[in-house]
Amino acid sequence: MGITSLVTGGAGFIGSHVVDHLLQRGHRVIVLDDLSGGFTENLAPQAKFYQGSITDFPLVNDLFLRHKFTYVYHLAAYAAEGLSPFIRRYNYQNNLLGSVNLINAAVNHRVQCFVYTSSLAVYGSNSLPFTEAMPPAPEDPYGIAKYAVELDLRNAHNLFGLDYIVFRPHNVYGERQNIGDKYRNVVGIFMNLALQGKPLTVFGDGRQTRAFTYIADVAPHIAGAVACRAAYNQTFNIGSHEVCSVNGLAAAVGRAMGVEVTLTNLPPRQEVAHAYADHTKFKQVFTPGPPVGLHEGLASMAAWVKAHGSRSGKPFASLEIRKNLPRGWQ
Repeated sequence: MGITSLVTGGAGFIGSHVVDHLLQRGHRVIVLDDLSGGFTENLAPQAKFYQGSITDFPLVNDLFLRHKFTYVYHLAAYAAEGLSPFIRRYNYQNNLLGSVNLINAAVNHRVQCFVYTSSLAVYGSNSLPFTEAMPPAPEDPYGIAKYAVELDLRNAHNLFGLDYIVFRPHNVYGERQNIGDKYRNVVGIFMNLALQGKPLTVFGDGRQTRAFTYIADVAPHIAGAVACRAAYNQTFNIGSHEVCSVNGLAAAVGRAMGVEVTLTNLPPRQEVAHAYADHTKFKQVFTPGPPVGLHEGLASMAAWVKAHGSRSGKPFASLEIRKNLPRGWQ
């Protein structure tokens, strides 16, 4: 029957690129996505699409029964890290309990490998650069949920033999990013504002640093990981080593979009000031080619953004806590 893979969040940004690479590898691909942040236009027509949530266990179990998945690629998440303290229940229901539904089904239906996209958020304010040997110390509900799923996968492997691979990507940008979401994806937010001729909004002084990662340096390796036995039951940082401040990113986005940008500085929000990772372990197990530089990657994404136009997003409808909500999100 060949290989059948489930991709959760497969209509989203990273997920849709993973779907493309799996199809190129000859997988039969089933996508489950609730379209809370993804779009059907992102999907390759060869993939079979189901609209629904990973929190719906009867639906999840039915899909596993019907399709007999060889592999699971779990990318579905509400990845607005900064918003997660204000939507704690929603965060844990979607990012933790929904993941447990998938892990249960993967064990019960003898999935050969479960590939999970975690996050650099599990490190918190650890010393730089972050390495996989560091004890995680997440500082917000999003990072806590991501690390809890990592621990649950480890337990499922030890108790039931479920093989897994965990990736911790960071600050990924590129074509198909949801530029209308004001709570996440700073590159997309900046490009959307630049396209509308509006000032770029920066929390704090803009000196926060990240390593922004182009999608082509992430998606192929996630898709191909199941073919690498040395990666099984391991955790990998994956992404760029090119560190840039938020102010530097704003200037680079202006150049890529061909516009003069101005900044509006908002009061700082609670976030880790500096976050970037070491990728030695990833390079030892995989064979990545030369990474795409920031300016090259931004130019590619800018061309896509200009071709597709600006996008308006809706405010998050179900805030659970409004105390200390950052200005601009109210």
